[in-house]
Amino acid sequence: MRRRASLVLLAFAVFFTALAPVLRWYAFPRLAKIPPSQYQETVLEAKPATLLDYHDGMKVKEVPKVTIVQTLKGNVEESEKIERDAGRDVVVWDAMAYLADPEGRMVSQIPERYIFDAHTQEPVHATGESVDGDAVRREGIEFKWPFMTEKRDYQYFDAQTRTSAPIHYKGTREFRGLEVYYFEQTIPWTQVAFPKKMPMGVTPKVAQSTGMTRWYTTKRMFWIEPVTGAPVNGEEIHREEMRNATKLLGKDRVTVFAGHVKMREDYLDYTVGLVTDNRTKVLLMVSYLPWTFVVTGAGLLVLSLWLEARGRRPVSAGPVSA
Repeated sequence: MRRRASLVLLAFAVFFTALAPVLRWYAFPRLAKIPPSQYQETVLEAKPATLLDYHDGMKVKEVPKVTIVQTLKGNVEESEKIERDAGRDVVVWDAMAYLADPEGRMVSQIPERYIFDAHTQEPVHATGESVDGDAVRREGIEFKWPFMTEKRDYQYFDAQTRTSAPIHYKGTREFRGLEVYYFEQTIPWTQVAFPKKMPMGVTPKVAQSTGMTRWYTTKRMFWIEPVTGAPVNGEEIHREEMRNATKLLGKDRVTVFAGHVKMREDYLDYTVGLVTDNRTKVLLMVSYLPWTFVVTGAGLLVLSLWLEARGRRPVSAGPVSA
């Protein structure tokens, strides 16, 4: 009886021990993915800021606040179409960056369509991949890092320049109780396209007809929770200028927008809470359950060997009667 129980325990020990690497290295890469229907809204502010006021004689002003509302909306119908051709799980995010002055009036809005692999976050090149209606071919990541982010540089796509450049790992930090990886990217002054939608009926064609050009630079900073690859905080030190602007604005170089853009406090709290919950779910697959299975397997193996040893112990003879 003990021998049979020992064999059963040994079988379970082998099962749990084998299940641990299967869960971590086989199941996790296939189960962990971004849902195609995800919706996310983030509000960022620059307080104070410098802004070209289109509504007041195109004057450059110091204003108390500029607001940027960034939305990411999963397009399930488009993702299903692309998946049929790509043969893998695909997410399509329709994004919008809406910049508003202190009165809530639109300064610019730039839509994007970002198409990427649901598991790895690598870009998927398909019809519709675009920034402000212009077709692009992204290289590297945007908005989100991969699950199990590494301590290294990544290629990060910049929507203003429509190009990718390294975003540099700068070390491990603590942010509101979470261990995070800090990344920085600096985009030098670069000539960029005019937004297709601007205030007061201004169009790229009108601006370009005067010989005016638009230039941009930014220092981009992200605090990334490495297990989920999700940003828990993001900031930019952002500057935009119009150059060769004498004909329209009376000066050769005019600041359009300058400020240190930060996530609003209530959105920081919400984001940290959401990432903390998702981190626990991911850790179940990559750490908590695999280690539980390993420990369980080891315990069952010890118990199996103990029962086997007891089963093999010789039985001592009783007293012999005369």
